[in-house]
Amino acid sequence: MIDLTADNVRQRNLARILRLVHLEGPLSRAALTESTGLNRSTIADLVGQLARAGVVEERAPDPSRRVGRPSPVVAVDSRLLAIAVNPEVDALTVAAVGLDRSIPVRERIDLDHLISPEETAAVVASQIAEWRSGPLADARIVGVGLAVPGLVRALDGLVRNAPHLNWIDAPIRDLVERATGLPAVVGNDATLGAVAEHLYGAARGIDNVVYLNGGASGIGGGLIVHGMPVGGAGGYAGEFGQNRPGIASERDRRARDGVLEDEVSRARLLAVVGRPSADEPTLAALLAASTLPDAVAEVARQRGILATALANAVNVLNPSVVVLGGFLATIAERDLESLSAAVGALAMPASMEGLDIRVAVLAEDRLLIGAAEAAFAVVLADPLGHTAPG
Repeated sequence: MIDLTADNVRQRNLARILRLVHLEGPLSRAALTESTGLNRSTIADLVGQLARAGVVEERAPDPSRRVGRPSPVVAVDSRLLAIAVNPEVDALTVAAVGLDRSIPVRERIDLDHLISPEETAAVVASQIAEWRSGPLADARIVGVGLAVPGLVRALDGLVRNAPHLNWIDAPIRDLVERATGLPAVVGNDATLGAVAEHLYGAARGIDNVVYLNGGASGIGGGLIVHGMPVGGAGGYAGEFGQNRPGIASERDRRARDGVLEDEVSRARLLAVVGRPSADEPTLAALLAASTLPDAVAEVARQRGILATALANAVNVLNPSVVVLGGFLATIAERDLESLSAAVGALAMPASMEGLDIRVAVLAEDRLLIGAAEAAFAVVLADPLGHTAPG
């Protein structure tokens, strides 16, 4: 039964207004009145409560608006932040992400070893403490969101298996909460990337999306169906990298009995440009500049295998949009049209109707924004009931 008490209705309206300015950016009170159907006095009262709670701020009316009565502009309070964390085999990235999606500070910590859950928690706590005495001295941190390249149990955030990190049944949520004193939430990195691109990026406004993310730990995926993320029974849906690809020629096979992420591999791309590691922009630049036959051939080989995997996903899921992130975006955007044609040659014609293959537009921010979105979920649902720990 839906609770329609006055307090519940008020909470839902407060959440509705906060979510609107979170998703759409600063909006005038007049725009909020039009979007919600609530009257002007109710909007003024609700916005006042949100402002006193420190989750939104009101700004002077837009001076370019010259018709009618000026309406104050409502925006999220940029001091409200979440800490986003992405552990990988070659680096740990920690960032502060605002409720307005700004990223005032970030740190990529290159690693020469596989980072453990315990070390991850300790480094995150140390980084937060450093920032609190410096650039985030005036910030209010609501929590920590972790985007982990592995199977994350939806029930409690337990990392059941992050094979490339060698994490098995890792209680990373509990470790981070104890180390930082902040609430934490954990999700699969690609699933969180899919949410970010759906809300703010290449798939904004699209209800049926397949997202594939290529990172140092392999290939993961996320699904948006009828506008909602699909996690599966335990939260493990979207592991496209563990599918076995169809490879037409044995000459193109590099891993005996390998799965997709063994064949379409960031490590193989780094090898052909002679680098042990690199962030995504650097890898993209190196591949774009390389005329070495081995590099050109490897990109072409991986594109062909990726096309087969995408055709299988299109046949099974019938999305409107496929979004490719990480190094998959790098090898796709060299010639997106030919990749789409290759997928179309392998997929059912009906499933290809209206399909658009796109690269992620949030680039290196996608996983961080997705992790922060998970951390912000509590305050977005109950703006007055949630108090930022500080």
